[in-house]
Amino acid sequence: MNTVSVDAVLFDLDGTLIDHRSAAAAAVTATFLGNPEQPVIDQDLVTRRWLELEATMMDRYLAGELTFIEQRRLRIACLAEELGLGSWTTAQADAWFARYLQHYERAWRPYPDVGPAVASLTANHPRLRLGVITNGDAHQQRRKIHHVGLAAALPYVTISSEAGAAKPDGRIFAAACDQLGLDPSRVAYIGDRLHTDAEAATRAGMRGIWLDRERIGTVTSVPRLTTLTELKPLLTGPIRHSDSSDI
Repeated sequence: MNTVSVDAVLFDLDGTLIDHRSAAAAAVTATFLGNPEQPVIDQDLVTRRWLELEATMMDRYLAGELTFIEQRRLRIACLAEELGLGSWTTAQADAWFARYLQHYERAWRPYPDVGPAVASLTANHPRLRLGVITNGDAHQQRRKIHHVGLAAALPYVTISSEAGAAKPDGRIFAAACDQLGLDPSRVAYIGDRLHTDAEAATRAGMRGIWLDRERIGTVTSVPRLTTLTELKPLLTGPIRHSDSSDI
């Protein structure tokens, strides 16, 4: 794999740095099990359907069809109805989601390869600027970054709700590069979704890199990693200064 020389490396958040899927699965199960009046449920079925509804409703939120709160309410209202729990009121949905968020936030964890990868980049390329580009609600996404201890290491953060555009829209990538004061060609972006992250970043002029955690192995023109530990040999870091630690 050819190396790329850049002045900044930005990461997607959920699915790349933070194990959102595991946190959401644990939270939806715990929220239902915590209610003694809740009928017995198929945990695998509920988890799978919850993640499907989340993807659908988040897409509608990012498209401007729903507010962030509305997509939350609609997710649990749809799931409750599918589980035969009847039509939930807004108050019921909000109460359930408040309990869900407590479990979800307690389950936020970075993937095991994140800490070593970020530490390696920081140590070997001290002038390399690091950050995040993520879709979602700015308050929640920033809380995640702080919660898992990455805020200091990844200070450059661009979030769709603040940028006015969501991935794969090229405008969010442009906003991130503007924040850095760098041409897109000098910025690498790593994400777990091939089309939304890596290919979209490449179209925006950045060095898009696909983190294929699921080891799908689809043929693609962008660089592919299966773990962030493979990132260090791919990058040479900044070239605008003399740094003997550069690869």
